[in-house]
Amino acid sequence: MTGGGRAKVLVVDDSAFARKVLREVLSRVPELELVGFARDGLEALERIAELKPDVVCLDLVMPELDGVGLLRELKNLPDRPHVVVVSFSDHDSEAVIEALALGAFDVVKKPTALATDRMYELAAPLTKVVLEAVAARPVRAPAPVAESAALALDARLATTRSLLAIGTSTGGPQALATLMPRLPANFPLPVVIALHIPGEYTGALAARLASASKLAVVEATDGIELVPGVAVLARGGQHLVIERQGERLGARVTRAPRDTLYHPSVNVLFGSAAKACGRGVIGVVLTGMGDDGLEGSRAVVEAGGVVLNEAESSCVVYGMPRAVKEAGLSQGSAPLERMAEVILRQL
Repeated sequence: MTGGGRAKVLVVDDSAFARKVLREVLSRVPELELVGFARDGLEALERIAELKPDVVCLDLVMPELDGVGLLRELKNLPDRPHVVVVSFSDHDSEAVIEALALGAFDVVKKPTALATDRMYELAAPLTKVVLEAVAARPVRAPAPVAESAALALDARLATTRSLLAIGTSTGGPQALATLMPRLPANFPLPVVIALHIPGEYTGALAARLASASKLAVVEATDGIELVPGVAVLARGGQHLVIERQGERLGARVTRAPRDTLYHPSVNVLFGSAAKACGRGVIGVVLTGMGDDGLEGSRAVVEAGGVVLNEAESSCVVYGMPRAVKEAGLSQGSAPLERMAEVILRQL
């Protein structure tokens, strides 16, 4: 922070018009000081070392060194700034997911790739996310998972649990990239995941998680059957609702209820899981802004299930886990690197 308490922001974008818009937008925010610009990743590395910004607003598509390349260069820095991806293209979902997995704080979509006044439509969402990044914990590099790091599970294990439900928001792609590869191939429960992320990115995230995990990871489809060995990621913009039909466990993809703040909602996922599976649910609340998951966790506990929360020490944003813990609903906390171990104990 500067002496006046304002957070320093660096804008990295090869478009002169985009830099102009971001300058005007960010300069209106009293809590922020716009300290400079860079036109590509190589220049950004120099400016970051020189200016030590708190937040970097980063375009992904640039010459020389692109946004993902810059994040790779930053990931081992001890005092690395939070990075907010500001990207237009609907065709760069894989790059966005890679950026988030590398530790980008969040993504804000440009409303247009053209030099028009529509670009100013990003003002409100950009200001909100940058201020959230300023208030967040220092960024942590993604923890690598060695081939031997996935935990072993006794094949003779019999468990009364029937479903693992995970809820997360800000920092979630990075958290899932750390947790999912640590679950063993013979994990005996279906896994369902709700993450606050735009719908155009969930397919790419599922594919990325699948490539790094011993479980299959798929984007949710309506009527999908939930089976051990498969993790189902809720589709962005829609709820994932768990249903039981006899011995079969399945899920619906639906917009209802429409009055929730988030689609998908962790509350909706956990609440439906509690109704369908009762004491068989293990609910896990990972890093995230706000308190989505609080009422869903209450439903899980009241049905006899168990809820775990990510410890403050590893959260990007200790909002959702804090709400669950302070409400007395969590039966265990663990930093992200140990969460898989704690989950296995609940079996």
